[in-house]
Amino acid sequence: MPEIVIQIGSRDFTVACQEGEEPFLRAAAQMLDTEAAVVLGQIGRMPSERMLLMAGLMLADKTAGLEEDLQRAEETLRARDRALADAEERLAERARRIAALEAAPPPDPEQVSVPVIPADVSDSLAEIAARAEALALELEEGEAGQDD
Repeated sequence: MPEIVIQIGSRDFTVACQEGEEPFLRAAAQMLDTEAAVVLGQIGRMPSERMLLMAGLMLADKTAGLEEDLQRAEETLRARDRALADAEERLAERARRIAALEAAPPPDPEQVSVPVIPADVSDSLAEIAARAEALALELEEGEAGQDD
């Protein structure tokens, strides 16, 4: 089991680790050293145990914040996945409808129905059009009389 020397807060510590874990241990020690430098900069000289405790607590706080961020991001991702699945289902349903329409035989021209406007509706529309024309004529005559 290899032993390496790490430096945290300008103090050397000898630590044992598993073979191949040295780079990870050095990276973790660098993170702890960064936090220890902040603690020492704010408080000044202190015992190693207290410095390590404070630096560890600061890292734990950062980790907790990152875990919350990760949880929110995962929830957002799950919501987007659900929305995507819904959209894909709607798209598949529309594709099925299009395929059914394309597969259907064309309509028989003899059986095509043309909508017919009922006579009473046509009569009502004609009467409304006649009234509108009469009003337009009255307005034109009134404007012509005022221009004189």
